[in-house]
Amino acid sequence: MFSNHMLGLLYDAPKEWQEIGQEPSETISQVYLRHALLLALIPPFALYIGSTQMGWSTAEGELVYLANDSAAVIAVAFYFSLLIGLALMSFVMHALEHIFGSTVSYERCLMLTLYTSTPLFLAGIAGVMPVLWFDVMVVLLAATYSIYLLFTGVPVLMDMPPAKGAVFSLLVTLIGLCMLVAGMGITVILWGMGIAPGYLPG
Repeated sequence: MFSNHMLGLLYDAPKEWQEIGQEPSETISQVYLRHALLLALIPPFALYIGSTQMGWSTAEGELVYLANDSAAVIAVAFYFSLLIGLALMSFVMHALEHIFGSTVSYERCLMLTLYTSTPLFLAGIAGVMPVLWFDVMVVLLAATYSIYLLFTGVPVLMDMPPAKGAVFSLLVTLIGLCMLVAGMGITVILWGMGIAPGYLPG
């Protein structure tokens, strides 16, 4: 059912959101066990393969590889950060909805977050080919479509008028960007403290 809905969201998002909105929400455990745990594996696993087997291409044309143990630690941390981020963004939606006159459940917010973030999860496959410009392009395209899904899905799943839904979606997008910047900042701090990945010569 989830895969069918995702195909529908790629083909005709407004129509598919209407169908999703008529279905009962899954429980938190169902969302994670049936969908999130598997989807969140895609980016870390792809990046692990790409960084240890394919190598990152530098500006000089050299290939840089991560050590297997270092890449594994990063992949595991990335995996759990994606799952936590999914829960946090759903919590943000649930906390903000009352300001916009909506009273849907946290489970509903979680389903909306999962559907809208799925293009980003799937874009993680590009990590198998760790070429910076290519990966950035794929992620930007996926992020653009995720934002489109958010703006079209909020009025339906959050039960909001389109105008309020647009403002709500914009606010959620800005908060998501702030969380991303904060995560990058934490990464830089950790690297500055000496917790940096181990590299192998190409």
